[in-house]
Amino acid sequence: MLSTDTAKEPKPSKAGRNLPAAISVGVVLGAGLAVGLFYVPVILVVLAAAATAVGAWEVTHGLNQKRGMGIPVIPAVVAAAIVPFFAYYGGGQWLIFAVVAFSLVLIGWRACGPKNGMIMSMMGSMFVMSWVPLLISLALLLFRQDAGAGKVFTILIMAIGNDTWGYIAGVLWGKHPMAPKISPKKTWEGFAGSMVGSIVVGVICMFFLGEPLWFGFIIAFFLVIASTVGDLSESMVKREIGIKDMSNILPGHGGVMDRLDSIVFAIAAGYVIFELLAPFSTNL
Repeated sequence: MLSTDTAKEPKPSKAGRNLPAAISVGVVLGAGLAVGLFYVPVILVVLAAAATAVGAWEVTHGLNQKRGMGIPVIPAVVAAAIVPFFAYYGGGQWLIFAVVAFSLVLIGWRACGPKNGMIMSMMGSMFVMSWVPLLISLALLLFRQDAGAGKVFTILIMAIGNDTWGYIAGVLWGKHPMAPKISPKKTWEGFAGSMVGSIVVGVICMFFLGEPLWFGFIIAFFLVIASTVGDLSESMVKREIGIKDMSNILPGHGGVMDRLDSIVFAIAAGYVIFELLAPFSTNL
């Protein structure tokens, strides 16, 4: 009998969640990303700002409601929405400045509030700023580079494909859980399927980017690990605060962070790997 274990724990069914809605949302978001990546860059920046703002709201809301951390919600959401613009129009230095500056704003905001729980609130604010706007904005730094649209597209398609290949391999062969206490349905067989599928996609993407094909092996290896860690990390956070989805803002998908859990880590890993491989590029 075939195992139903998967590489990525499927999102729980909820009232109102259905396949047509999920497909519609996916098509709209995908179309927006494609237009932003290849035709109108400001759309990409706006989508990134919207994702960071909603993601920051989801995380702060969950931590505040379930753990009473008292993170300033409005300042966190506003700061998260602004950071991607600093990254795209100012570059790496401005991204670092924005994250540090807005982190200090959140800390200062909370310092003016009640003394009880102040330390946890400050730590939570730093966590939100580091997890959501910083990691997502790295995609905009990569986008600014030569062939940046292709590089970002490669990371996104590999991160999304990582779930697909892992799901298929997990359903067919999954028997050995990777982290049963965090995500019981994620298996080592699914992880292997993600790795094989991502390597194929990576090699194809490198061909079209005009880069050495061996880049695809290296990028796939690290992106699969990063995507898996990202997925497990969000599962761990949700399990810790006792929720199944970060929100239900995306019909058929759950919350924004439920869709970006593996992608944000893949973006960070992809940015670093592309930087390290730059001296070996054939497009210099």
